[in-house]
This record gives sequence, structure tokens and C-alpha cells, in this order.
Amino acid sequence: MADIAKNTICLWYERNAEEAAKFYAKTFPDSFVGAVHRAPKDFPSGSQGDVLTVEFTVMGIPCIGLNGGPAFKQSEAFSFQVATEDQAETDRYWNAIVDNGGQESECGWRNDKWGISWQITPVALTRAYTSPDHGVAKRAFDAMMTMKKIDVAAIEAAVRGQGCARSSRPVVPAVHH
Repeated sequence: MADIAKNTICLWYERNAEEAAKFYAKTFPDSFVGAVHRAPKDFPSGSQGDVLTVEFTVMGIPCIGLNGGPAFKQSEAFSFQVATEDQAETDRYWNAIVDNGGQESECGWRNDKWGISWQITPVALTRAYTSPDHGVAKRAFDAMMTMKKIDVAAIEAAVRGQGCARSSRPVVPAVHH
């Protein structure tokens, strides 16, 4: 019998847990699909032999995808927060999710096509808005509130007190969470 993790995140999918797990495994480092378990008999949202659960790991975090049917939906109350080192890495993850049917949100948040929320967060942003210098933190936070995908150059300009004007990205009105 395989080892069972002491603590695992269980994510509810309508019926595509295996597809989601495979996408995460190809998109994020230290991610893979483990065992796929099929239902031993019919269940409320499926039939005997259908994929019931999928064990997978996302960036080192053990997860189980449960094909539980349409009874429950994902929300931003849970999200994966991915710390990125630079704009290229930010763009790579953001675009992978968008290009696979995901949906943009505000302030670095996005939902994948299965409804799971992702925060694609450059470390430059986290360092800036957690700065002990209140002015730096406020400027970085204010700049973030105008963005969907985080623009590292605009955050760095805000930290220097230059605002978002140096960024080539259009400013998008923020919707507060």
C-alpha cells in the first residue's frame, strides 16, 4: 500500500480532475500526477469505473482531485499562490492558465478552467507591499490595485516613487476582493 500523506488538499471537480492534474503537472515545476482511482460502483455523479479521485502534486503540495459532480463550486476562498521570480515567469504561468481556458481576475488572481483560483505573484510585489517603509508599501499596493496580471516593472517604478507611468501596460480599473 502506498504512503498516504498526513495532510492533503482535496479539490472538488465536477468531472475533470484527471485533466486538471495533468495540466498542473505539465505547467508547474515539482508537479506530477500520481494514482488515478476509479469508482468501485455507481455514485451520485458517476458510474462504476469512472475516475473518482486523482492523486497529484502541485509545486510540492499533495492534492487529491475528487470528481464530485456539480453540487459544489470553487471560489477565491481557496487559491494557490505561486511566487514568481520575474516578469517572464509571471507571464509563463499567467498565459498557460489563460491559454487553457482560464479567466483573468484582478491583482494577480486568475481562475483556471476548472474554477481553481491562482495568485501569480512576483516576489518583487510581495517584498514591496510588505516593506517596513510605509510609503513604499502603499505605492506598491496602489499600483497592484490597478492591475490584472502583475507588471513587475510598474511595481518597481512605484517602489522608486515613479508611479505606473513608466509601465507599457495599460492601467485597468481594479475590482477589490
